[in-house]
Amino acid sequence: MTQRQLYLAAYDISCNRRLRKALHVLRGYASGGQKSVFECYLTHAEKSCLLKNISTIIDPDEDRFIVLKLSGGSHIHTLGKAVLPQDGFFYYIG
Repeated sequence: MTQRQLYLAAYDISCNRRLRKALHVLRGYASGGQKSVFECYLTHAEKSCLLKNISTIIDPDEDRFIVLKLSGGSHIHTLGKAVLPQDGFFYYIG
């Protein structure tokens, strides 16, 4: 079985056309998110594919994109109207 890791992917894209394209790509990999920040459970191959796809969209002189690996060992805390993740395909362990 392929090991998946939890990542946060975020972007700041100045052009609306590139922004829509990046959003479309990220939604294909995300298990949740808001606006320009997404939770993604990715294998190494999926992460490489995501980075390759995004690199064809963004303008490196104007836009920003980051993927941060998160440790899955911490407890998930929610505040305000936040709800715990409901995605049945992944297990959240805290």
